[in-house]
Amino acid sequence: MSEPWNGLPLPLAQEVAGCWASVFPEGVPDWLLSEGRISASLVAQAMARSLFLRQTLERHPERVRALLQSRCLSEPTTPAYLEHRLGEYLAGVASEADLHTALRQFRRETQFRIIWRDLMRWAGLEETMAAASRFAEVCLQGALDWLHEAACEQYGTPWGIDPVSGVDAPQSMIVMGMGKLGGRELNVSSDIDLIFAFPAKGETRGGRRSLDNQQFFIRLGQRLIQALDQITADGFVFRVDMRLRPYGQSGALALSFAALETYYQDQGRDWERYAMVKSRVVAGDPGAGKVLMESLRPFVYRRYIDFSAFESLRNMKAMISREVRRQGLENNIKLGSGGIREIEFVVQAFQLIRGGRDRELQQRELLTILKELEVLELLPSHVVHELREAYVFLRNLEHALQGIEDKQTQLLPRDTLSQARLALIMGFENWGECEQELKQHRSRVATHFANIIATEESEAETQAPLDERWFELWLAEADDASDTEWLSHHGYEDPTASLKSIQGLRDSRTVQTLQTQGRKRLNRFMPVLLDALTEVENPSETLGRVLQLVEAILRRTAYMMLLLENPGARTQLVKLCSESPLIAGRLAATPLLLDELLNAEHLYSPPAKEELQDELRQQMLRISYDDLENQMESLRHFKKAHTLRVAASELKGTLPLMKVSDYLTWIAEVVLDHVVDVAFANLVARHGYPGRNDGTRGEKDFAVVSYGKLGGIELGYASDLDLVFIHNADPELTTDGNKPIDNAVFYTRLGQRIVHILNTQTPSGLLYDVDMRLRPSGNSGLLVSTLQAYEKYQRNDAWTWEHQALARARGVAGSPATLAAFETVRHEILCQRRNSDQLRREVVEMREKMRANHGTPPSRQEETFHIKHDAGGIVDIEFMVQYLMLAWSADYPELTQWPDNIRQMEALGQAGVLPVEDAERLREVYIALRSCIHRRALQNLDDKVEGQAFGEERQYVRSVWQKIMGS
Repeated sequence: MSEPWNGLPLPLAQEVAGCWASVFPEGVPDWLLSEGRISASLVAQAMARSLFLRQTLERHPERVRALLQSRCLSEPTTPAYLEHRLGEYLAGVASEADLHTALRQFRRETQFRIIWRDLMRWAGLEETMAAASRFAEVCLQGALDWLHEAACEQYGTPWGIDPVSGVDAPQSMIVMGMGKLGGRELNVSSDIDLIFAFPAKGETRGGRRSLDNQQFFIRLGQRLIQALDQITADGFVFRVDMRLRPYGQSGALALSFAALETYYQDQGRDWERYAMVKSRVVAGDPGAGKVLMESLRPFVYRRYIDFSAFESLRNMKAMISREVRRQGLENNIKLGSGGIREIEFVVQAFQLIRGGRDRELQQRELLTILKELEVLELLPSHVVHELREAYVFLRNLEHALQGIEDKQTQLLPRDTLSQARLALIMGFENWGECEQELKQHRSRVATHFANIIATEESEAETQAPLDERWFELWLAEADDASDTEWLSHHGYEDPTASLKSIQGLRDSRTVQTLQTQGRKRLNRFMPVLLDALTEVENPSETLGRVLQLVEAILRRTAYMMLLLENPGARTQLVKLCSESPLIAGRLAATPLLLDELLNAEHLYSPPAKEELQDELRQQMLRISYDDLENQMESLRHFKKAHTLRVAASELKGTLPLMKVSDYLTWIAEVVLDHVVDVAFANLVARHGYPGRNDGTRGEKDFAVVSYGKLGGIELGYASDLDLVFIHNADPELTTDGNKPIDNAVFYTRLGQRIVHILNTQTPSGLLYDVDMRLRPSGNSGLLVSTLQAYEKYQRNDAWTWEHQALARARGVAGSPATLAAFETVRHEILCQRRNSDQLRREVVEMREKMRANHGTPPSRQEETFHIKHDAGGIVDIEFMVQYLMLAWSADYPELTQWPDNIRQMEALGQAGVLPVEDAERLREVYIALRSCIHRRALQNLDDKVEGQAFGEERQYVRSVWQKIMGS
């Protein structure tokens, strides 16, 4: 008698045979076999294809039976069927917990149906995508209806101006689906990107107390997310991602139609236009939703052919390419080269540019748009055909990958059993055949992607042919004497040392053991590099710096090709390495930064804070908050890339000192803001939201306060971050999750997680070195203080030097309300009336102690001047400013407005506390001293200069010190 698994590939047949008895200990039940097209061999086929299907048959046979009784697997999964089945599940729901259970049981049944039909190839791609999308919509609408009614019972019904009728009426929430959900192209195991909106401002009526509409819908949105996203004993329904909403994770969870329209009109970015191409209303009042979508249409589609979109699309395309190189995504069929994302980019680029004029392109489904691109003759027929074929193949392969374990993944497997499963699902005899077709599709996609919105070349000019003598030198085809003479003739200031370095690299074990392709690329690259070095003033010195990078990329020769194919990037490399050993070292440590050299205009124009926020948000949208390792690596690369741009701009002279500090500070602030969001989201996923006294769900009642250089907006290239953490929640209350903890514990863990993300050593190094010693009671104090405890400490127990430090403190991340509360405390503490003589004495004592510990010993002061710590240096100026602020803020409260020394000096002059001429001169000296430190940092030099430097400036600072401090 033939066994059911006969005919399966050997490894899969063996696996099914090994587990058959555990799945069906009494044999395959009649109710399973009685369904029209199912036989024991088909069951074996399903088990071979999917661990999820096998485990569901084993663990939940009663659910599978109910599924088959409701509708045969051989019949398509229609919207009407999904609505009917969810209605049956929700019929007996009496509580929110019951709702969660019902939704998760419905998911298990529906996933089994969708994955079975897809992996058995009973359903085509379009049916699978439509069924997965409709399943999400039905769950959203069903959960929203139930939760809205429950919220109205608790808070009253929200009222406002109805957008359709224009009269005062009850309101409901609108849920916009983005990405694949918006395009009705959802994966079989996907997260859903949502935006919540409501028609208009107003208040609830009929509840125990009135509630602002926005607060009502924020709470409703939180409960909707929890109903779908929270992991319980029954699993989850959908992972919900809200980061595409205005302002991302830091934005309000729900906005009114007017607020959404205003945001997109005034602040909407081009990448948000790109995302909105697929947006549509997936739950809520369809009439109100139609009004909302019409109001947003002008933001997405311009009325003309939108040539202005080319630049932003070019930047997005470059970001995609950089990400592929940076993360090594070749094994990822969505994000890697030639993957699904590149097809989506090609199609959506045409929608953005021409959708305003060609309304046919304002549809959402990718395959539909591809047809329109062919009809409108915007793409050749053969290109459309190849993209369509590749998209269908890649999406089917993506569903196969996800259906194996009901797991969101796009990574190709490395183990032979999973590869055999994929080959079987995709209809191939073996994995080799499947992989070969995949490579062909990806190659075609990559070609078409490269041809759409072509990236500008870094250098347009044609390069002169390279002299063969450089090849002879690198390949040791001449004698040392002639090689040395050649280098000398071409400007190498130390040709003997340079030749020795070249020979050392060429003869190194790493080079000798390179594989053939790597050796060929190195032999092409080195002569070109040696020639490029002749364009700088110090080629021998620069060679030593660049060779660090060459050694770092010897086994990653894609970077050699990048530099070979982009003469502009090569020029920027040797120029920057010539001017700064700091930059050379950072490029060697992180070769990924070479991507930044591809566009000189981009390199020497660092973005402002809003653009930094925008870019980081774009980069992080594709990384789950749960993927902490990838989050940390991406943050480190982001910081390094933008710090490189600041350093390059400072060297070129396009950024003055004050702007350099501004940009470095903005980078840190943007990173900190994201780190707080990530840490908070991780803890909320585990423990729920912190409680509040009024019973509402707490958001981030938490603030990061910065002191020192970050607080004073004076960050340098290697500055650490002096931070203090404060929360403004009731420490006695608990979180609302399945594993509740006290608020105090929650915020302590939040602080620990933030520090962990910032200063953990990863393969890319640490993000920032964090110093927490300025918190109340220093290292012996709590990591996170309540605002009340912080204020009490500052009023009663803080030392004078801690109040000095407070002069340079400001909030940089967290809750706006908590940050504002901190600023009030800071202002009040600084404005306390003090005994000026006692204050002066304590400040002078602390200054002398610091000078003794960090300054130049008296015996060496004629030969060395420490710019920061010696008399007449930076710290003297800072201490004078801090003393004057503490002494005079009670009389001139406006002195507390700024945390940075420059504006504090200006404010002291304007108030008349410091003569205006002294304020201006001290400001000039301060900038000169700090500029010197910055320049020396770029040369990897410390803060010490020769003893006679800045003689006039130091004498002036000492004279002002004598007038103010009297010693």
